[in-house]
Amino acid sequence: MSIHPTADFSGYAFATAALDRADALRDDPAALAAHWPSARVLVLDADGTAFADGAGQPFALTGGELGGGPGTAIFLGLDAGQAVFVLEAGALTVRAPQRVDLRQAALSWPAADAAVFCYARGMSYWHSRNRYCGVCGGAVAFRRGGFIGQCGQCATEHYPRVDPAVIVAVENRGRLLLGRQPNWAPRRYSVLAGFVEPGETFEQTVAREVFEESRVRVRQAHYLGTQPWPFPGALMVGFRATAEDDVPVVDGELEDARWFSAGDVEAALRREHEDDGEGILMPPRISIARSLIIDWLRRQRG
Repeated sequence: MSIHPTADFSGYAFATAALDRADALRDDPAALAAHWPSARVLVLDADGTAFADGAGQPFALTGGELGGGPGTAIFLGLDAGQAVFVLEAGALTVRAPQRVDLRQAALSWPAADAAVFCYARGMSYWHSRNRYCGVCGGAVAFRRGGFIGQCGQCATEHYPRVDPAVIVAVENRGRLLLGRQPNWAPRRYSVLAGFVEPGETFEQTVAREVFEESRVRVRQAHYLGTQPWPFPGALMVGFRATAEDDVPVVDGELEDARWFSAGDVEAALRREHEDDGEGILMPPRISIARSLIIDWLRRQRG
């Protein structure tokens, strides 16, 4: 198999490079404290929903409004010189008009805001799941702006992590392989995906996951792009792949997998505007899954 980056693949949420991550400032607690009064502070609930204003847009807070110093807030970086932190709501007395799920926010917020909150969600989730050491069970204290957790008992250091997963548009003779999981919305179909296992390359994961889920054999895969997916902490690595002329067979995770024509996909896209109650539905606009499908369709109609 071969892997080739594609420059013009886009259209999905959370992929905008919105901040200067300012790595050097993480080692300077005094500088972070000096930035705090004017800093933008993002607030998330424990379940990852974001504080929003009455119009459903990001709720603006500053460190000065919250008082004190950064404390347990995680330093995310600089936005045009303004420091940006994320803080879990916890015992804060500040209240926002409403809470917004990040999937919903990505449909209406500016792309840069959605990307920053995706980053914030990933870091907040990592903190919430690493308060105790996985080696000895001791309490973990965070330093370096929240990017290193250190066990107070055995001194083991813990670092932020993401879970890579491949997601792939598999094609054969002008057809696209789509499947559905039983817990999805009715009639929803999407491209196949799965997590990378230890000792695998991305290309090997593509071949294994597609075969495990559909019994279709992949011959060749080409890299297209990636999407951070903060639900809770995945990185979706997008491919298109060419497959053998196999008949899909599901056994386990999927309840159905089939080859679809370009006409089938175009009809599914039209149903978003006028649903006829028949046929399949596409993944949401914010997902790389949808961009993979649109990319495939564009090449078919090319």
